[in-house]
Amino acid sequence: MTPNPLKVFLVCVLFFLFLADNLVEAGDDWPVGKAAIIIDDFGGTGKGTEEFLAGNIPVTVAIMPFMEHSTEIAERANELGFEIMIHLPMEPKKGKVSWLGPKPILSNLTAEEVRELVKAAIKDVPHAKGINQHMGSKIVENREIINEILAVTKAHGLYVIDSGTNPESCLPAVSEKYGLLFDERDIFLDNTRSSSSHVYKMAKKLADLAEANGEAIGIGHVGLKGKDTYMGIQKAVPYFEKNHVTIVPVSSLLETEIDEDFDGFWQD
Repeated sequence: MTPNPLKVFLVCVLFFLFLADNLVEAGDDWPVGKAAIIIDDFGGTGKGTEEFLAGNIPVTVAIMPFMEHSTEIAERANELGFEIMIHLPMEPKKGKVSWLGPKPILSNLTAEEVRELVKAAIKDVPHAKGINQHMGSKIVENREIINEILAVTKAHGLYVIDSGTNPESCLPAVSEKYGLLFDERDIFLDNTRSSSSHVYKMAKKLADLAEANGEAIGIGHVGLKGKDTYMGIQKAVPYFEKNHVTIVPVSSLLETEIDEDFDGFWQD
């Protein structure tokens, strides 16, 4: 018996409507962006340290080397499943020298001294996957010193994030020269006077950037206002989820073989 063309047509229409409806529902759960949140200045007893380490936000932990608890925090953060970076102190054009911490990269160091300091920093912060600068507005435009820093960085297989402390930074160019995995900060989430509400607003802006561009990097800090930074980011987590933006380690934004189960992090 020859099938009725009208019935065949109606069945096909119903099938495709059913399929489209299910695709829309599934699409509601698809992530549309990734956001990495780097938290700088770990290594001491800065406020917010315990909150971030005990929390369930998969931030990337950027640790200053040569501090009282640098190695201890690196080991602990690694055991807890956080990705770790070296937050390398570098000489700024302005700012208090006391903010640099011990053994910073200074412009009067020899090439060998710079290389040895970077090697020591890598040893002091075990499990690090990458590096970014602490302050450093003066150093990042000094191509000779950046060459020495990134030569050691390449030898140890670390990625590089430019914290964005100087628009004349040569980190992008030298990273490209060495073939390093590289990215730049998009937004600062806090400052030394930030309230948790300010951080919340900036974290939502980070989510919006990630949703619009596919990915984004924000930087916050432990320290004087570290607890406010933690509370502001924690409050913004539902906004990320609502807008289908996943908070991920920095390495997941780079073309790298570093394997981080950032989805599993939330289930622990």
